[in-house]
Amino acid sequence: MSSPAIDHDAVIAETVNWVEKAVIGLNLCPFAKAVHVKKQIRYVVCEADTPEALLEKLMEELEYLAEADPEKVDTTMIMHPNVLADFEDYNEFLDVADAALEEMELDGILQVASFHPDYQFADTHKNDIENYTNRSPYPTLHLLREDSVERAVEAFPEAGDIFEKNIETLRALGHDAWDKLLQVK
Repeated sequence: MSSPAIDHDAVIAETVNWVEKAVIGLNLCPFAKAVHVKKQIRYVVCEADTPEALLEKLMEELEYLAEADPEKVDTTMIMHPNVLADFEDYNEFLDVADAALEEMELDGILQVASFHPDYQFADTHKNDIENYTNRSPYPTLHLLREDSVERAVEAFPEAGDIFEKNIETLRALGHDAWDKLLQVK
């Protein structure tokens, strides 16, 4: 059984909308605006419909990012709508992603951050608003340069407070306003 065709432009548009309105608009990640404005985010829609095919694409993109000029591509978001839709499966795949980083000898150089439509932190209920800090339109692997993360953290002295601030922001916003925020007009 083959997966449904993916409208790459629509997937990218929804993801950019989320980045602009939620990640940047709510300041969930104070580092995102600079790379977005400079167009240094690479958006990749992955057609994979198995974890093995996703791993292959992930490794290609890790290699690409490691070799790319950071002034041109600082970070990569891999959206994979046809695989790992179940959050538990996705979460288990993150260990595979970390193992790939090590195998490729890129740990300490690159890292993988995780976003998913059903993201759920440990010890939370499925619909707790704090989970929405990591909820994206599609399952997404976000590849980051360690150097860029370190520079961003140095420039933002309260980096350790981001998570708590995000929870406060989303609790004040609430579910209805979150849903409205992400509506495409």
